[in-house]
Amino acid sequence: MTEPVPSVRHLPRGRHGLPREQVVASQRERILSAMADAMVEYGYIGTSVAAILKRAGVSRETFYEQFRSKEHCFEATYERAVTLLLDKIERAAATVDDPESMDEWSIRSNRMDRIFDAYLEYLVDDPASARVFLVEVFAVGSPAVARRAELQRLFVELIAEVLDVQTDAQMFACASLAAGIGGMVTGRIAAGDMAGVRALRAPLLDLVHRGGALYGNAFAEPAPR
Repeated sequence: MTEPVPSVRHLPRGRHGLPREQVVASQRERILSAMADAMVEYGYIGTSVAAILKRAGVSRETFYEQFRSKEHCFEATYERAVTLLLDKIERAAATVDDPESMDEWSIRSNRMDRIFDAYLEYLVDDPASARVFLVEVFAVGSPAVARRAELQRLFVELIAEVLDVQTDAQMFACASLAAGIGGMVTGRIAAGDMAGVRALRAPLLDLVHRGGALYGNAFAEPAPR
């Protein structure tokens, strides 16, 4: 996966002698962050290029040097948000708290818990980015919605691997689970209910446990007592 762009939002004023590439990267990061922030207040439709420029502290010329249009800027903002989210989830899924003391059931349970935690905490920690791919994406058009579907597919594949999916029926159940999670968090993000987003973690993990073989073979057998 592409490494997320480091935060370089603050450059010294005046003559700083920084390489052109670093200046452009800083401007781009500020523009993308500004667009996400502006959409929290105005939505995609109501967000103007002028509003983005004001928040980013860049000129109109600078904006159009990097982006063809507001929609092009949204696409880059979306990709930035998705890259950061997937990176966070994949890192969470790749680690286990104390694998040497756990059996296979507990390891998979711990990985699922970490995935849910990483996903939900990202939404809470960066609600502006969360709105980008959960809410505002539907106002942009078919290509953006198709990219959102791709993000959901990647999330399904990740949880399917952890849950040891073996059949088409189990894969369909995982896809349904991901769609349900998306619906629940979208409503809460749109309403600004961050506590509600965070509260989903425990019941989601419990749902997967109780589902047993429905979602995959990982929890087909009862948890050891």
